[in-house]
Amino acid sequence: MTVTFPATLPVGPATGGSVHSWDLSTGVDGPGTRFVVFLAGCPLNCLYCHNPDTMRMGNGRRTSADEVVAEASKCTAFLHAAGGGATVSGGEPLLQPGFSGELFHRFKHELGLHTALDTSGFLGARADDALLADVDLVLLDVKSWDRDLYRRLTGQRLDPTLDFARRLADLGKEVWVRFVLVPGLTDGADNVDGVASFAASLGNVSRVDVLPFHKLGAAKWASLGREFALADTPVPTAEQVRAARGAFAAHGLHAV
Repeated sequence: MTVTFPATLPVGPATGGSVHSWDLSTGVDGPGTRFVVFLAGCPLNCLYCHNPDTMRMGNGRRTSADEVVAEASKCTAFLHAAGGGATVSGGEPLLQPGFSGELFHRFKHELGLHTALDTSGFLGARADDALLADVDLVLLDVKSWDRDLYRRLTGQRLDPTLDFARRLADLGKEVWVRFVLVPGLTDGADNVDGVASFAASLGNVSRVDVLPFHKLGAAKWASLGREFALADTPVPTAEQVRAARGAFAAHGLHAV
């Protein structure tokens, strides 16, 4: 069951972090069953975001690393047995790099857990080498290859994500690329092939998750009094998903 906190004021890394919730998940946030902590705050404004309640740092609760690590420690034996670990997600973890770095260090060195960073890469420059040294896997969202479309989807620029991806490749850091397939937006053949070609060029991408667009977050947008811009957009068909996975596989990538 997800533990969700009420909104409070944002905080800096010296006093902890702004945490939205934590949960246990299997198969979608890294290998095995994982303890996932969702930090609050994100610099992107993705049209298809299914957790818009995590966009603002003020929607989190001031939380110490001690509290988060203590919660994760309750299930450490199970996580090890399930071949899992701990993932820091969001929101955007690199909006709070000091807090995220402390969590990764303690998950890895105190609890002995495999660690994963779930990020858009837009703030990749904030992740110093010490933080990345404690990260075993990066789940990197590459939302579009077309730069104009990327800005339309997220309100931000694509290039910082590509720069971060290249840096991860130089470090030899394992990456799973995540790509959300949105009919009429991201599913164009040139767009998919562009992401696939780039991912294949890096040499450190061990998996690509083609994630079908869904509307499960529509109620959250409504509860926030915000319009869900893609309310009339259809979800992709099974054939469209297979075609996208095939495009990645054609570049020698393991696509699921």
